[in-house]
Amino acid sequence: MMNKFGIVAASIAIALTSQSTFAKVSEEEAAKLGQSLTPLGAEKAGNADNSIPAWTGGITSAPAGYSKGDFHIDPFPEDKVLFTITGGNYKEYSEFLSDGQKKLFEAYPDTYQMPVYQSRRTASNPQEVYDATKKNALNADLLEGGNGLKGATLGIPFPIPKTGIEAIWNHTLRYRGESVERKGGQAAVTAGGDYNVIGFNEQLMIKYAEPDMTPEKLTEDNILFMFKQSVTKPARLAGTALLVHETVDQVKQPRQAWTYNTGQRRVRRAPNIAYDAPGTQADGLRTTDDFDMFNGSPNRYNWELKGKQEMYIAYNNYALHSDKVEYEDILHTGHVNPALTRYEKHRVWVVEATLKEEFRHVYQKRVFYIDEDSWQVHVADMYDNRGDLYRVAIAHGVNYYDVPTHWSTLDVYHDLNSRRYLAIGLDNEESMYDFSIKMDDRDFTPQALRREGKR
Repeated sequence: MMNKFGIVAASIAIALTSQSTFAKVSEEEAAKLGQSLTPLGAEKAGNADNSIPAWTGGITSAPAGYSKGDFHIDPFPEDKVLFTITGGNYKEYSEFLSDGQKKLFEAYPDTYQMPVYQSRRTASNPQEVYDATKKNALNADLLEGGNGLKGATLGIPFPIPKTGIEAIWNHTLRYRGESVERKGGQAAVTAGGDYNVIGFNEQLMIKYAEPDMTPEKLTEDNILFMFKQSVTKPARLAGTALLVHETVDQVKQPRQAWTYNTGQRRVRRAPNIAYDAPGTQADGLRTTDDFDMFNGSPNRYNWELKGKQEMYIAYNNYALHSDKVEYEDILHTGHVNPALTRYEKHRVWVVEATLKEEFRHVYQKRVFYIDEDSWQVHVADMYDNRGDLYRVAIAHGVNYYDVPTHWSTLDVYHDLNSRRYLAIGLDNEESMYDFSIKMDDRDFTPQALRREGKR
């Protein structure tokens, strides 16, 4: 019989390895991908009352009239609003809203609205992403503590998640092409509706998604993606630049970051570009790990997979994405213009992140609502250290059907205390994202950052 010391030792061993061994699924479970489940792990069937349809492949080709490089035209121009959720009736739809969404109706009862349209499950990816996802399901593992992963490339690492940390890694590693350059900006809107647009030029090279990448090479190189951002306007900030190398094993080597300051004309290491450090030129309205709804190391939180629910989320927002509107059409007092938004009912995974006792962060708890079809976080509710709702973030998604991928066109971060918001991804007055750009590692060195800043 095992003595009590043996039992304790076995318990510790299980605790240390459970996150890793739990990650892989059986061949029987993986066989459901592309059958009862979509290739990325969502339920293929619709819901009971058909308000959520079955997934039939998403958008697999561009609509008539689209040319590569254009803004993505609305594939559903004939769709009409079914009903509108307002400050006067939102309680009738309470079961399909997050606490943060409800707070927005309470904060702006006369103006905040959700126009609800027919639900269209448009999310899609290339076949090679689907093939890689099935392979990942059988081979992907979390590293100790979940602070990294191995055995996966290109596809969703954990399409049949068993834990919250697996689901958030799926968001982090969802497919967005191999590389992309985007021009646009952000605006921090005051309680009175005033704002200035900060312009950015951003480049993202995703090593995880490179066609010739292998799990072994990814582990050896220890780089998930590289990100470079330079400020283009206003003139007083132009040239300020940021470079990030995101690592695979964040225990072995944390995120590496550098900044270029035009006043000093020097590149400096920036070890604090992580967690709850203030976001770039964000007026204190978001943290660094708020960017893209969540990014970076998950090690400061305990992650719980709460299950799924049906929810109204901002989907197929082609009107908000259009080059036919200007920033002033979008940025209204309190929130973006509801007339340009589109909400649909979809199923979402609910993941709750609770701050570990040994760490500090401005958010004591975060609740993420992740679209089952794409693994894009669409809503995030953030709570302060008193347990009160502090911020709510909304991602307005579209299908970039030339890739194809479902990704947000605009992320909006609402600060409930100051009654201000930050809109990130404003590109209506710029050129469209370039998913065909070719880049290599030399474009993401400190020397390249210095050259970018001097332009």
